[in-house]
Formats: sequence, C-alpha cells, structure tokens
Amino acid sequence: MPLGDVTRQSVAGYYAGGDTSGSGYLDTIDKITFATQAKSTLATGMTSGKYGPMGFANSGTAGYVAGGAGGGTVARIDKVTFPADSKSTLTATLTVARHSGAAFSNAGVAGYIPSSYTNVGQATTADKVTFSTETVATTTSIGFLAYFAGFANNGVAGYVAGGTTGSRTSSISKYTFPADTVTTLSDTLTTARTNPTGFANSSVAGYVAGGTDSVGFVSGIDKIAFPADTKSTLSATLTTARDAPAGFADSGVAGYIAGGFDSGGVLSGIDKIAFPADTKTTLSATLSSANYTGTAFSNEGVF
Repeated sequence: MPLGDVTRQSVAGYYAGGDTSGSGYLDTIDKITFATQAKSTLATGMTSGKYGPMGFANSGTAGYVAGGAGGGTVARIDKVTFPADSKSTLTATLTVARHSGAAFSNAGVAGYIPSSYTNVGQATTADKVTFSTETVATTTSIGFLAYFAGFANNGVAGYVAGGTTGSRTSSISKYTFPADTVTTLSDTLTTARTNPTGFANSSVAGYVAGGTDSVGFVSGIDKIAFPADTKSTLSATLTTARDAPAGFADSGVAGYIAGGFDSGGVLSGIDKIAFPADTKTTLSATLSSANYTGTAFSNEGVF
C-alpha cells in the first residue's frame, strides 16, 4: 500500500510451533504467501518444538520466535531473516525463560513481550528486544498476565487484551511508543477470556478473536478502532468457536486466524478477515499439522 512516495511490499504471514495434542510439540514454521494464499513450510524450523512461544516481527527485515515450553521452558529467541527465510538464533536471550504470553512490535524499533508464565511460575517483568542491536532489556511492566492477545498500531502503540491474572479478564492495556507508558482502555472485550489471538490493520484497527470465556469456546471477533480505541464486535465470526489460535495480518488487506482447538479437537484451518468490510472466508490452504498454542508474525514490508 502507498505510504507517501514509497510502496510497502507485503509478503507473507508465518505460523510457528504449537501443540498437536497427542503427537508432540512442533518446531515447524509454515508460511502463507499473501499474493497467492498458498502455504509452504520453511526448510529450517525452530530450534526445538515448543508450545506457547511468542512471535513478533521487524517487518521487512525479520521475524522472531521467543520462549516457549515443552521439554523445558526456554529463553531462546530464534530469528527468521527475510526474504530468504533463513533461521538463526540470537546471542541475546529473554531476561527469563517464559511461555504462554503474547507479543507485539513497533516495526523498525523493537518487539515486546509484556508478560507470561515462567519455568517456575508467573512473570511480572516485560521484555523489549531492540531490533537495531538485537539486545534484550526490561521495560514497563503490566504485572502478571498470561494467555492474552497482543497487537500493535505501528509507530503509535501496542495493545494487550484479555488473558488471566489468576482469573479471566476483559481488560485492554495500551503501550504508547516510544516512552512505553502503559494505560488501560475504558473499553473492554465483549467477555473476559483466555487464549484469544490478536492482529492489526495498522493505522486502522486491532482485532481480538476466539479464546475461552465463562461459557466456553469463543467464535466472536472484537475490533478496537484506532486512534479512539473504541471497541465494537464484528458480525462475522470464526468458522468454529475455538481456543488458542494464532493471528497475523497483511495491513490494508486482511487478517488471518490459524489453528486452535474447538469442540472437535485441534484445527489446521485458516480463517481470513478481509479489510475494510471485515468479512470472513476460509482459505483452501491449511497448516502443515492441526495444532494450537502456536504463534504467528508477518512480513508486511517496511513501514
């Protein structure tokens, strides 16, 4: 899409890791090419199979998969360099081994992991990965939160929605860039829920899809309109109500919700929400393996 006299070249979304619920934890990274909606699988996956890793991207440059659990919780950060999609591992690690949080990024600047579980309990610190140096430091904390959704309005703010603090929450927190100041929105999710996923149409709106609330699995999709941060709920819903999918987006075009767990078991399907009408279709392409608790990120080009 045009940004001034520069055209942003959006490329693909990526889905990494996850739990197959019976066949183990995945190290694979699937790639959904936006132009063709076709799925391929990278030749080199994550360093090891993990559930609950946290993915984010320096769009146009690289994607990152941090932490995760399964055979031990890790602090490792794997990197997928665009456009070759080659995998390496950062020298820097998270400040604590962690899993089952979510991440967002300010492209060109930094990726954020606001909270999570650790290998010994609850994480109350927030990690920030500075892209230019690929170093990790702590930033403003929201305290303990896990199983939440994350998304960002690039260059403006990151958002954290839903999850559990010990009980389910409907709260939405906002990290304003570059100071990383945290506020709480007056609007909330339609219901308190764990394990939703998030994605954003940057400069327009963020979306929170799926999860589990007090009634059961959720099919609804909430929308947070920028810059007013007002919440509405789409008339479109996920193909089935589901827990623990992963979301990614092609800003200006569509958001995608992949995998998850519904009343019939683990899922490989990928739903698509087309912008700006917010209509839902389902891709013919599917993930390599039905799974849930994976993570996702996008190469949307340079913002």
